Amino acid sequence: MTDDPFTGADWDAFVADVHNELIPKINDSAVAVSLVPKGPTDVKFAIELGFMVMYDKPIIAVIDPDIRVPHKLRAVADVIIIGRSTDPDFKSKFESAIQQVMPRD
Repeated sequence: MTDDPFTGADWDAFVADVHNELIPKINDSAVAVSLVPKGPTDVKFAIELGFMVMYDKPIIAVIDPDIRVPHKLRAVADVIIIGRSTDPDFKSKFESAIQQVMPRD
């Protein structure tokens, strides 16, 4: 047994899932919408964000008003929406964000 978290059946299954599910979904997407999680680091979110950056996808980050926006996230996100989906103006913010990042014909 090893203490290396990057070995073993669980790790192999996670890597396979990233290759078989996550990467194709990111490749097929025109834009990425990231719901920035609260609390401790969310590994899935971090990996998704990393691949979105690596594949040069437009990123819309949706952030709860109670979360401090990291400076590096501000650097990579094309649009940041600070708010909750229940806010009265959220729909218009979201529609505006989509318009800002979608390619123009």
